[in-house]
Amino acid sequence: MQKLISSKTNYYLLVFSFLIAGLINAGNPERSKNGMVVSASPLASNVGIEILKKGGNAVDAAVAVGFALAVTYPTAGNIGGGGFMVIHLADGTNTTIDFRETAPYAAYETMYLDSLGNYNAQLSQTGWLSSGIPGTVYGLISTLEKYGSMKLADVIQPAIDLAENGFMLTYNMAESINKYHNDFIKYESSKKIFTNNGNKFKEGDSFVQKDLANTLKLIRDNGKEIFYNGIIAEKIVNESNKNGGIFTRKDFIDYKSLERKPVIGIYKGYEIISMGPPSSGGICLIEALNILENINFEKQQWHGSTHIHYLAEALKRVYADRSIHLGDSDFFNVPIEQLISKDYANKLFTGISDTATNSLALKAREFNQHESDQTTHYSVADKYGNAVSTTVTINSAYGNKIVVEGLGFLLNNEMDDFSAKPGAQNQYGLIGSMANSIQPKKRMLSSMTPTIVLKEGRPFMVIGSPGGSTIITQVLQTVQNVIDFNMNIYDAIAAPRIHHQGLPNQIDYEPFSISDDTKSILTGKGHIFGKELSLGRMEGIVIDIDNKIFYGATDPRDYGKAIGF
Repeated sequence: MQKLISSKTNYYLLVFSFLIAGLINAGNPERSKNGMVVSASPLASNVGIEILKKGGNAVDAAVAVGFALAVTYPTAGNIGGGGFMVIHLADGTNTTIDFRETAPYAAYETMYLDSLGNYNAQLSQTGWLSSGIPGTVYGLISTLEKYGSMKLADVIQPAIDLAENGFMLTYNMAESINKYHNDFIKYESSKKIFTNNGNKFKEGDSFVQKDLANTLKLIRDNGKEIFYNGIIAEKIVNESNKNGGIFTRKDFIDYKSLERKPVIGIYKGYEIISMGPPSSGGICLIEALNILENINFEKQQWHGSTHIHYLAEALKRVYADRSIHLGDSDFFNVPIEQLISKDYANKLFTGISDTATNSLALKAREFNQHESDQTTHYSVADKYGNAVSTTVTINSAYGNKIVVEGLGFLLNNEMDDFSAKPGAQNQYGLIGSMANSIQPKKRMLSSMTPTIVLKEGRPFMVIGSPGGSTIITQVLQTVQNVIDFNMNIYDAIAAPRIHHQGLPNQIDYEPFSISDDTKSILTGKGHIFGKELSLGRMEGIVIDIDNKIFYGATDPRDYGKAIGF
């Protein structure tokens, strides 16, 4: 025992091992009988639960939460960005909504390269050229129209009230906004909203967004048409023209969210329903689970050397495939069925030995630019048997920091998620993929992984997270924590995580996630350890199907809330 607790790291791992063994009290998730909403914003979670209390279904609540997050969580919630939604309906229907942003018609493959062919990150990350055509408004409203039970006016009104009347800034939200103060003061339209008369905000200040309230009222009264073929689109395009952007009215008129078939897999008897291209999340999640299904993990093996070894080896192979094969399937032939097949996973598994594989041998390709981790996820389940898993983003925190003058909302900088220079060697001497090259109307690749897990055909787990390229590994580990290691949803989310994406060839990890002894064993196998960092902000629900009890948990790494009734 003395050796086990000889370091702070090992002490916390020992405590957590007791947690998963059930020897001391575990964290307590929120518990309810009639439904659950979990999001990164307590105010938005409350909006969703009030919709459920009024008799709305999970889709109604999800749409209400989406609009509320645009007001109360502007770091990633939005009407100027996009996202993905996975839906399970009580009648057994599984579907997904793709409201990812699209490249403008005037976009072209080399638009972020200088005269010498060098990539200019400033162009794809800042300013009007960095934005794709927003999809959130179209996606939320079209989903409500098809699968909701309430009127748009009813589900959007709480967001309008929060924007118009304001709400008190918490310490954390004030600090989040102030972190980007120097960016916001560059733009008068942004300075007006995201500074306090040019000064930084303080905890307890009232955050009022009158312009955003008026924009939401226009949407309430006129539907999505006013955003895409009315005065809102007209204002966005006019501002774009004034500031060197390339938006046109046709970009907005032609935008449509798309209903797509989910990618579906089976893991140890549980059905995994997740998002397909242009998200890589669902394919990568299922491929990884298929590889790991070849092993029966015992509870006490959690984050031991065997678990971490096979987890890292599976992830190397998944991210190698992601870098080559994944993109917008409307523009690139993605071999979906092969990638999520059991036979393919078994072949990959047989290539895993007792020593670490060099990622370069797997022809893994690192992406030409960073995929921002400033995204947000929310999960909803209702008493009728419906469940919704939604991840939305404007890419970087607060997008490109530009508020559209008079409209009150931030623009995304999602164009940075394309491969800006396909065919060029990156710092590792590897070639970027054409699958995610820039083309007009194309949707940029994402790692967002909104997921619903079914047990006996009914919702068992609703899960997702922000985190850029780490989202896939986070969702994978949380699903494993519940199914393989029998954790409750709070402990499954709170448990420290690791990350491996092939290149760089290293295991990144959270504090207390791996003991010194385990590190030593894995190093002996050839694994390399990289950065210590914080991984993700999970928002999840697990449902006790037999007893009809909902358990919800928000990630303790952040400040969201699970609310049930």
